[in-house]
This record gives sequence, structure tokens and C-alpha cells, in this order.
Amino acid sequence: MEFTLRDYSPSDFETLYEIDQACYPRGIAYSRRMLRWYLSQRGSLCIVAHATGAAEGALQGFLIAHASRAEGYIVTIDVQEAHRRSGVGTALLQETERRLAKMGVRYVGLQTATNNEAGVAFWVRHGYRSTGVSRGYYLGRIDAYEMFKELHQPRRPATA
Repeated sequence: MEFTLRDYSPSDFETLYEIDQACYPRGIAYSRRMLRWYLSQRGSLCIVAHATGAAEGALQGFLIAHASRAEGYIVTIDVQEAHRRSGVGTALLQETERRLAKMGVRYVGLQTATNNEAGVAFWVRHGYRSTGVSRGYYLGRIDAYEMFKELHQPRRPATA
């Protein structure tokens, strides 16, 4: 199934919450309150993947990131299980990185569980590198890789 990317709309909130609950175990998935908080922060960016030609609410995934000057942070990337390995996550990440770079972000960080082999492989495949491990990052018992990538800045048109 094809998809298009678009900006988050408040009407997407419940669907984003449901996708996050399905993607992560209890205690790691965000509460409604925390999800709303991340979406409302200054410098917040949320892109959703929407099934082309489908009814509203047919979201396949989303990515929330945050930008603050030259630093960006990926809060979460969630793709419904049925749409994994279909390019949705890659498209969400590439569009997010493009927008972050345009906002002046040079470095993007994130955390991912050390036991999430598919997630670690995804980030490495997209140029992220581990800078260390945070012990007990998730639920006080699951370690996380601290990962980071330097973004290439968009070329500015030459002035005459």
C-alpha cells in the first residue's frame, strides 16, 4: 500500500496514541499526557505516514522529533506492524532529517533499547552511531544505546 507524508494534525492524536501503545510495551509506551506534552513543545516536529487514498485515520506510522538550535532529538518513531519493512520508517526519518537540517539542526540524538535488534539495525543503516550505553534507561532494567548522527546542511543558493 502506498503512503504519503504530512504534518501531524490534532485530530490524529488518538490514532498516534493507539499506534504507540501497540508498538511499545506498557511502561515504555507514552501516556496520553506525555505524548501531548512532546507534541506541544516548542521546536516539536511530528510527521505522519497516511495510506494514500484511504479514509482519515488510516495512519501507518509517525515520528516525533524536537529541535533546539543545532541539536535535534528523535523522541519516537512508531510504525504499525503491518507496515514495517515497507519504507514507511525510512521515509519518516528522511523527511524529519531534511526538515531538521533546514531548521539549522546539525546533530540528532536518540536512544534505542540494546535488545531491540531490528531497531538498532534500522538506526545503523541510516547512519546513526552509538556513543555509549545508558544502563537501565527503560523501566530501570533495559539498557539503551545513546545514538547520534551529524546532518548535512542544505546547500544555500549562491548569491550574485
